[in-house]
Formats: sequence, structure tokens, C-alpha cells
Amino acid sequence: MVTREQYVEERPAWIDTDSDLATLEDYLDCLRESGVTNMFGAGAYLETEFDLSTSRAGEMLLYWMKFYGHRYKEETS
Repeated sequence: MVTREQYVEERPAWIDTDSDLATLEDYLDCLRESGVTNMFGAGAYLETEFDLSTSRAGEMLLYWMKFYGHRYKEETS
């Protein structure tokens, strides 16, 4: 089970603020809902939209995937 502490501790170090994190998470949430791409291909969208390196886009995408269910469960509780 994923904990709130893991969510905070595992946040990519290059993301400076909660606001920046929320922006990236919201973008990925919307991208998922749009169905434009399989989420395994979403890194390229992050690279383009936020001018991220491939490694940072991949790191963010993996973080988002790991904690997506945790975030969703908190929102509906």
C-alpha cells in the first residue's frame, strides 16, 4: 500500500513547489482522460509541453503512474 509519506518523499527533486507538481499531475490526468495517447507514450507530451528533458519527463511519468491510484482514492474519500 502506498502512503502519503511515500508520495511526499518520492517526489522528483527537480520539482520545486507543490504548485508545479499539481500542474504536471493535472496535465497528465487530462491527457489520460483525453485518450490522445497511451500513457506509456505520455513522456513525449511532457517534454514538448513543459520543455523537459527525456529523463525528467520519464521520471515524472513514473511518479504519476505510481501514485495515480493513491491520489484518486484520496480525492474520492
